[in-house]
Amino acid sequence: MNFSIRPPAIRIPPSQALDKAAGKERQLHSLRESTREFEAIYINEMFKAMRKTIPETGLFSKSMSTEMFQEMMDMELARQTAQGDGIGLGLAMYNQMKGIIESRR
Repeated sequence: MNFSIRPPAIRIPPSQALDKAAGKERQLHSLRESTREFEAIYINEMFKAMRKTIPETGLFSKSMSTEMFQEMMDMELARQTAQGDGIGLGLAMYNQMKGIIESRR
């Protein structure tokens, strides 16, 4: 029987190899959360642009509190939309950038 052991496997202690794998998992998780947050910001900006296209009627005056409520509601709606796969922007960014993290040694 002839067993060959790769030299890099000998040099890395098992605990250090596990720490390295856990570090990559943390980085991938952080990357996914960042891309979701970016997608939420992007969707929120889309909502703002779409809201500007709606003509204001004179029926109800728009107070500062109404505007603030709409902005907060739009941001929360954008966050909820970005969860999961969202509109696909965050997932596409994640898939493109995760190769960089996975290729690091």
